[in-house]
Amino acid sequence: MPHKSGSLKGATLRVACILLSLLAYPAAGIAAQCGSGPRGFDAWLQDFKSRAAAHGIKPATVSLALSGVTYDSTVIHLDRSQHSFKLSFQQFYARRVDGALINRGRSLMRTHRATLDRIEKRYGVPGAVIVAIWGLETHYGADASARYSILRSLATLAYDCRRSEFFADQLVDAIRIVARGDLPPSQLRGGWAGEIGQTQFLPTPYVRYAVDFDGNGRRDLVHSVPDILASTANFLASHGWQRGGSWQPGSANYGVIGQWNKAEVYQRTIAAMATQLDGGR
Repeated sequence: MPHKSGSLKGATLRVACILLSLLAYPAAGIAAQCGSGPRGFDAWLQDFKSRAAAHGIKPATVSLALSGVTYDSTVIHLDRSQHSFKLSFQQFYARRVDGALINRGRSLMRTHRATLDRIEKRYGVPGAVIVAIWGLETHYGADASARYSILRSLATLAYDCRRSEFFADQLVDAIRIVARGDLPPSQLRGGWAGEIGQTQFLPTPYVRYAVDFDGNGRRDLVHSVPDILASTANFLASHGWQRGGSWQPGSANYGVIGQWNKAEVYQRTIAAMATQLDGGR
């Protein structure tokens, strides 16, 4: 990121779906007086620090996480520049999935077979589905954008008046990621809308569904492949994935894929790519 709205190699659709999903997470009442430009941001940030501390996060952690955070006009420009686009499933799939993506996915499934088997045993989600999501979100980590500070981006979007409540809640949970010791502020980098890691979790689902699958005491969705894959499976399992069931359109598991991404074209692409990775299941 960022990519032009017509480019589907990047995160345009994912960001659009983030913005369509604002009602999925209840507001925690953390938002304060918003603004439409940099004036007033510093005062807002000081007020936000007090409010965040009132949500059970140590003031020292809040101060550490938000140290040096400034208003980012680039993020506001990107937010204002989002455009809708209409592609058929066939068009979208052809642009996003090619032989190289499938072959790389199959290779990674072989490399991580033991981990994927453990994940399926625990969560019931097949490796092909998890790897399809991994490939579509960031080309298996190759496109996991680290251009933007998550804390700065979310603070800017929380201060902006368009979606203050939603992004303020996301900012609180980003600070919780720091407080838990999962990632330091310097490593909380990703997409301009707050997406973190190789399968692009927003902070709230990160806090809810990220798991420590490599046993090092941290839930690291940026660097740890076991954590990344298991957390993705945990999200799906927590939303009702049925062990051993089909993931094709019309199935219960296909409906669960819809909890990952609200766009029908993206859901169908996950299902179709997983089928290809699985050898035509």
